[in-house]
Amino acid sequence: MTAQTLTLAGTDLDPDIARFIAITSEAYRSHPPFETLSPTEIRAVAEAVREPWVKGGPVMVRTEEHSVPTPYGEVRVRLHDPLPPSDTPKPVLIYVHGGGWMLFSINTHDRLMREYAARGSFVVIGVDYSHAPAARFPVALNEVLATLHWVRDHAKALGVDADRIAIGGDSVGGNMSVAAALSLRDSGEGDVLKGLVLNYGAFDDTCAPEDVERYGGDGYMLTAEEMVVFWDNYLNSDTERQNPLVVPMRGDMTGLPPAFFAVAQCDVLRGQSLKLAEKMQAVGVASETVIYPGASHSFLEAVSIAPLAGKALEDGSQWLRKIFAL
Repeated sequence: MTAQTLTLAGTDLDPDIARFIAITSEAYRSHPPFETLSPTEIRAVAEAVREPWVKGGPVMVRTEEHSVPTPYGEVRVRLHDPLPPSDTPKPVLIYVHGGGWMLFSINTHDRLMREYAARGSFVVIGVDYSHAPAARFPVALNEVLATLHWVRDHAKALGVDADRIAIGGDSVGGNMSVAAALSLRDSGEGDVLKGLVLNYGAFDDTCAPEDVERYGGDGYMLTAEEMVVFWDNYLNSDTERQNPLVVPMRGDMTGLPPAFFAVAQCDVLRGQSLKLAEKMQAVGVASETVIYPGASHSFLEAVSIAPLAGKALEDGSQWLRKIFAL
């Protein structure tokens, strides 16, 4: 599989994405400022603001919740299966939601996961990992890894194929997806994963200056200042910034599975996806990179009103179908 990068002119937001941002921003403004709230209260506000965007969408044949044992206790996971029962095990995408390690859940990302399942005809399992700052690195990552191993070990009972597992996520979910792949490779389990779906990921602890200048302020769903807060609440110390499992951009990408990068053109993290894709290509990792014109951070969640989000979800789903040989 060869790289495919679309170079696009223009920086204006897609009208539907701009509407999504406006509605979401207004909803946040109806609540007290975050600086006056506790982390628990902030998460509750974020859940309420995102709740309308989860409604509707594909209906699953089977939706189940399970508790997965981890070194820190049990973590909740949600399985979406769009297909009738079958004697043939189904491929599975493990999805890791974004939110700066501090926000959101498998509830806020439920429709997104159902969209992938329905469009790709595979199972999707979302991980409700623990939030920072109460749970800092490596808690959430280890919960994701525990889920990966649990899915592989319980594949038959879950009706999924242990030999066709992929992982993906948006924003910091993309970060932990790459970190999980690096961890598996380094422990001699690199063949567990067949692919990575990486949506506007946070792969570096610094943003490209040109992206900060153009997209790092208000109006694009994620600011450069917010990313600083997220990193500070995830890390135990600045020395962890040198750890590739924290900052994947500092890692060696050799031996990772193929990757699909969905890049939002109007996103402060835009350059990080392009740079990481280049690093992968340089060491022979097959990757496909698509830049979505007029898209902002979090734009996939606007699928109910934005055809651009639907296209990106379709692109990622079809890429996975190829990876899974469906």
